Amino acid sequence: MSAAQHPAGGQARGSFTIEPRGGYSLAASIRFLEGFEPAAFPSAPEGAPVVLDAAFPLEGSWLTVGVSVEQAESGAVRGRLYADRALGRAELSAAKAQVERILSLDVDGSGYAEVGERDPVIGRLQAAFPGLRPVCFWSWYEAAAWSIIGQRMRMGQAAAVKAGLATELGTPVQVGGSVQQAFPAPRQLAELQYFPGLTAAKVERLRALAEAARVNRFDSAGLRSMPRADALEALQELPGIGPLSAELVLLRGAGDPDHVPDHTARLTAAVQWAYDLDSPPTAEHIATLAKAWAPYRTWAVVLLRSAHYEATRG
Repeated sequence: MSAAQHPAGGQARGSFTIEPRGGYSLAASIRFLEGFEPAAFPSAPEGAPVVLDAAFPLEGSWLTVGVSVEQAESGAVRGRLYADRALGRAELSAAKAQVERILSLDVDGSGYAEVGERDPVIGRLQAAFPGLRPVCFWSWYEAAAWSIIGQRMRMGQAAAVKAGLATELGTPVQVGGSVQQAFPAPRQLAELQYFPGLTAAKVERLRALAEAARVNRFDSAGLRSMPRADALEALQELPGIGPLSAELVLLRGAGDPDHVPDHTARLTAAVQWAYDLDSPPTAEHIATLAKAWAPYRTWAVVLLRSAHYEATRG
């Protein structure tokens, strides 16, 4: 955090409980985040409690809040919320819904095991990564910002820029015994004039995105409720958001659970590896395979990519 900022929060402002429908593992979510460069999530020491502590701007009001999430032996997911002021009933409800969406707990996963029965390759990976669901960006807005930052830039460099923006412009929140750094809220990002590693064009696009978010041009629930083609088209009206970025925002920002992206080399490589194919599969081949993954096609894509990453990383 910058020298001028002091952590908000420190006091629990509310709590919630989520009962997952279908298998779910918070530990699997945390392991996913530890390998997900855009999240800049630190690896916990071996033997540390399985707790997800984070901070994020709350969609709608964009108040920065902190959250501490644990999973009980019963499977219930319990969270405590932190902020620099009391949270109203609507804010508490919105925060719970946002955490549900981030962890893909807003989707009934009770039928996901059937995907593995229809497709033995997916079934084998489900057994290797029990309870893994997609972990999304904290909002459609943060996903869109990541898309803009990362264009024509190595992922590690883009992750460092994103983390730097959070440190310089975002609001830190005291969550229990730790300070969590949130990505800048729209009003904070709108003040951006220059940042090392960002071109002038990217800075301008980020400011335009911040203004769109500040006036709530989109919200994750609204994007999910739209016909997919309409949502993708609408997102591409944002400066710097093309077809690839729009898919990322919808799938990993808004949390659409049932779509196969059309524009990703990583999925092609993962499918070739998992299905032991002699050559990279075509988009048509992947689409044919993905028929068995419905209505959890995004989940299967994340599973494939996660398994491929674990198997091939140095």
